Amino acid sequence: MQRVRYFGQESAALVGFGIRVMLVTKQHDTGGIARRLAGLGGVIELSHDLFEGLSTVIGDPAGYGLMVLDCDSIGGIQAGMQAFYRLGETARRLPVILVSTECATQTFPEGHSAPTLLRAPLFGSCVAGRP
Repeated sequence: MQRVRYFGQESAALVGFGIRVMLVTKQHDTGGIARRLAGLGGVIELSHDLFEGLSTVIGDPAGYGLMVLDCDSIGGIQAGMQAFYRLGETARRLPVILVSTECATQTFPEGHSAPTLLRAPLFGSCVAGRP
């Protein structure tokens, strides 16, 4: 497990200042996801093993403020949904974001009864003036 911190901004401007975030991805080059999350103020813990990441979060449910799963590296959106359900009661208080190229429609649920689904890649360059 690795921790990622980014000190490129003033702490007063950081949205997620001090929130522990578990990022699960099997990719060693996270494509900037870890750096960008850390840039928002989160303290990123990076796990390259899905079950290690799940076990860590379940073992310390009050210690994390967000869990992000790179579904493309762990077997797809279905594997991400299965991981979400494995969290059990922990998922009721912990926001979970699943990121996948398979995601046709981004979903932002009102509660923690379902994960947020985001289309990959999360961070790219603007095309024709659109974000």
